[in-house]
Amino acid sequence: MEHKPHTHHTIHAHHRHLGWNNTFKPAIRIASGDTVAIETNESSDGQIDRNTKAEDLTKLDFGRANVLSGPIWVDGAEPGDALKVTVLNFTPTGQGYSAIIPGFGLLAEDFTKPAIHWWTYDPACKVPAAFGRHARVPLKPFAGTMGVAPAEAGQHSVIPPRRVGGNMDLRDIATGTELYLPVEVKGALFSVGDTHAVQGDGEVCGTALESRLDVALRFEVIKGRAPRFPRVTTLGPVARHLDGKGYEITTGVGPDLMEAAKNAVRGMIDVLTAEHGMSAEDAYMLCSVCADLRISEIVDRPNWIVSLYFPRIVFD
Repeated sequence: MEHKPHTHHTIHAHHRHLGWNNTFKPAIRIASGDTVAIETNESSDGQIDRNTKAEDLTKLDFGRANVLSGPIWVDGAEPGDALKVTVLNFTPTGQGYSAIIPGFGLLAEDFTKPAIHWWTYDPACKVPAAFGRHARVPLKPFAGTMGVAPAEAGQHSVIPPRRVGGNMDLRDIATGTELYLPVEVKGALFSVGDTHAVQGDGEVCGTALESRLDVALRFEVIKGRAPRFPRVTTLGPVARHLDGKGYEITTGVGPDLMEAAKNAVRGMIDVLTAEHGMSAEDAYMLCSVCADLRISEIVDRPNWIVSLYFPRIVFD
């Protein structure tokens, strides 16, 4: 049988859409095995830039949040198949922001006033990014939203993650990672957006280092192998960029995992404000960018433990 060479495609930033809908017209049609270079859009859809003031965050239109590039139709993809997406590389811009948006984030009841921090960082991501005078954060680019169209008819918000992927904010879907998504509609209709230069597991304040990145991906259809939910394979260590100096760890303990997570973050904010002289708002944003929430224990009834791991290397 003659082997057909795989093709490289490009999607430009104007191929964009808001939300999920399986009736969206594909921006491009590709074959299994093809690669695509994708220009993404900034996650607020242009509502936040260097001139944005904190008070402007109260006027954001969340209906425009996490604008997506795509969708991509993959020939041969059918319901019940898996779509394997291999992350080949990211091309960062070197600019981005973190923000506290009223009503959004794990500690929304604690932080009712808006705040914003603008970052300038090394586009090659080889130099840690400065967070004011307080910290220098090692970078790890990834896309917060990668998914395929759901089978359910109609328009669906991109904010919550879904069985078909979407806004997972899984920071280890980085360069070299393989993502497996369950296909629910013919052609899969894959889209990507909400790119970050770095994020902690949990993205606790609701934003990471939000930054427009371009991404190159390879797509393959695996017949009849749809996972129950998205599955990820990493090809190497996932935390080496943060492990070098150890961690500060705070915990939350109780019968409710969400409340325990909140208390673990509150404990770290207390540590950072007391020991490093930063404001609570800066501590909250910094936790969102580089600290990792973990379920440490979930079997010893009636109380569970959630821990927040803050990498000491950022203060090196």
